[in-house]
Amino acid sequence: MASGFLPDKDTTLLAWSLNFLTRITQTPTAFGLTAVLATAYGTVHGNFAVALAACDPGERSRSIVASKNSARSALKTQARLLANLVDGTASVVDAQKIDLGLNVRARPSPSPAPVSAPGVTVRSVVGWTVSLRLYDTVSSAKRGKPLGVSGASVFSFVGATPPADISAWKFNGNTGRTKFDVEFDSTLVPGTRVFVTAFWFNGRKQPGPACSPVTTFLQGGSVSMAA
Repeated sequence: MASGFLPDKDTTLLAWSLNFLTRITQTPTAFGLTAVLATAYGTVHGNFAVALAACDPGERSRSIVASKNSARSALKTQARLLANLVDGTASVVDAQKIDLGLNVRARPSPSPAPVSAPGVTVRSVVGWTVSLRLYDTVSSAKRGKPLGVSGASVFSFVGATPPADISAWKFNGNTGRTKFDVEFDSTLVPGTRVFVTAFWFNGRKQPGPACSPVTTFLQGGSVSMAA
């Protein structure tokens, strides 16, 4: 845990420390600590309180300030140690950490499953290889993956009419890129009609809807370029 939870001003640090000490002393195990640790922290807190009180502006001396600074350093060291123990205890919730005056790490919100289907364009057909480009249909046809999308799953089908059930398609692979090649069986005759479809997925592999099937024809040993 970062040390930024500790106040810089001495009086504010003392007030923070008193709250921290009070709570961990009352229920140390609730914060992943022990009574021994709480007692030890009480000692460094007390030393800092005494040393700070001795720093009366009218009676301040170099040695008194040095003692106060040393006590403050010891308190901060101990506070960081205990804060790390609290932060590393899975049972301690964010509300408890806030009550202690600790920072709470911001947790990134998980990306939801994609809600739109990708656009799929046939870039070219070379022999039995169909080269595709996938793009975001919501923002712009010239852009890549939508925000929150990790990649796409690509499927193919050989036949006159593509099935509605994706399980009847052949899975050709996942890709994190927007360009993908689908390799068809080289025994298929030139002019065979084929279909491809794809869907986006997020970082948790949750899929979105599949796009409408895109069709093209295999060229065998020739080359066909698509717009």
